[in-house]
Amino acid sequence: MTAVPDVHQPPFRRAVLAVNGGASDARIVRLACQAAKLSKAQLVAVHVVEIDWSLPLEADVASRSEDAQRVLDAVEGIAESEHQDVETVLLQARDVGAALVDEASERAADLLILGLPYRKRFGGDFAIGRTIPYVFSNAPCAVWVVREPIGETARG
Repeated sequence: MTAVPDVHQPPFRRAVLAVNGGASDARIVRLACQAAKLSKAQLVAVHVVEIDWSLPLEADVASRSEDAQRVLDAVEGIAESEHQDVETVLLQARDVGAALVDEASERAADLLILGLPYRKRFGGDFAIGRTIPYVFSNAPCAVWVVREPIGETARG
């Protein structure tokens, strides 16, 4: 006999949102805020600054980055406009996907949300990058990927 899902169970209790300063940040933060209101879930927005292998991992790159702080400030502003609390976290790591999976694990998140820009590689194939496949393979929780709509330039 198949188990019937509990329709009264909230979709998530704690979600990690991957933000990077791209166009999809606002979309995923708004979506997460609206879903979190229903279940009074906790939201943690994580921005990962990727550290090149030529630098030591301990190099204090992220905290000095005005761009990183702007990304987190924008997330806080969007969440505030949605009347939702969000914790922001700034990390630096060698690999964005691994850092997101680790953060979701450490926080016992039951959802990880990522944005995916609509872009094509040279030759016209849709490009998904390397972070999302890594997260799909390794995340300890559910994963939502929110793809941006096809832009006018991509259609034409």
